[in-house]
Amino acid sequence: MVLYLVVLACLSLGFAYLIHYLMTYFNISIEGLASTAYLVVFAVTLASNASILAPVFIYISLMITAAKFLDPVLVALVASVAGALGETSGYYAGYLGKRIINVENTPGYEKLVVWMKKYGAWGILLLSLQPILPFDIAGLLAGASKLPLWKFIVPCWVGKFAKYLVVCFLGEAFLGLLPLPPL
Repeated sequence: MVLYLVVLACLSLGFAYLIHYLMTYFNISIEGLASTAYLVVFAVTLASNASILAPVFIYISLMITAAKFLDPVLVALVASVAGALGETSGYYAGYLGKRIINVENTPGYEKLVVWMKKYGAWGILLLSLQPILPFDIAGLLAGASKLPLWKFIVPCWVGKFAKYLVVCFLGEAFLGLLPLPPL
């Protein structure tokens, strides 16, 4: 966990210095950079959440850097929408995977389906709030247990928005403590 936070801090700081340098070198205002920055945050977060291969700290550090220069609430909103949309890949993998692979005979499958049916949207919300466990398993379970898509995507978005909001504000505060030259 400590290593994760160190990597996240170093990447965020590196991105912040890079953005600051490019803005100064090319004489770009924050307002001129905003639409591109929101689009980059959206695209990288969408791709990272749609894939299980992309490291989490890349899009989180981009969010923190963007929150340093832009509105943290809007950064969290853009990232959470992209994150929830990206998680539908896991949902559909579970939904369609059940047709392709016979998972009913898998040990523990019935317990997981019962758990998903019992907790459903609340379980998705709690899993999307936590920062440690991979969320992809929740999408697979929700899809495999035929949880309606809206009962998956809405709590997923709410949890991600709350989590990303905290990350953006804490990250912005952390970067604010570090010496960045004024623009």
